[in-house]
Amino acid sequence: MGRNILCIEDNPDNMMLFRRVLEASGFQILQAFNGLDGLKMAQSEPIDLILLDINLPDIDGYEVTRRFRQSTHPSAAHLPILIITANVQKRDVDQAMAAGATEFITKPIDIFALCDKVEEYLSACK
Repeated sequence: MGRNILCIEDNPDNMMLFRRVLEASGFQILQAFNGLDGLKMAQSEPIDLILLDINLPDIDGYEVTRRFRQSTHPSAAHLPILIITANVQKRDVDQAMAAGATEFITKPIDIFALCDKVEEYLSACK
């Protein structure tokens, strides 16, 4: 338990990188390549953490976060949502946190630090 990660990322190269590294660390990865599919998966699949890009082809990561946090899903209030984005301005951080994000991580990312961060959040949820 505590090992299922939903990765919502539209860039196939980034998705492959996240999947390879996180699966090598023992996590199960569910993949969504747009915000609406990711939101559906977040509400229907057993997940323990969301990695979420901001710039998605349909609805952005802020809206995904907002909609999930406002949903009636049992884990909507406490499920960790880690925003991973190339948007680095203070307003981006403020908007993500106001939407309900747990953490804001900028790209390019240190993949080892990401694994540590994921492990930290999942350990805290046990």
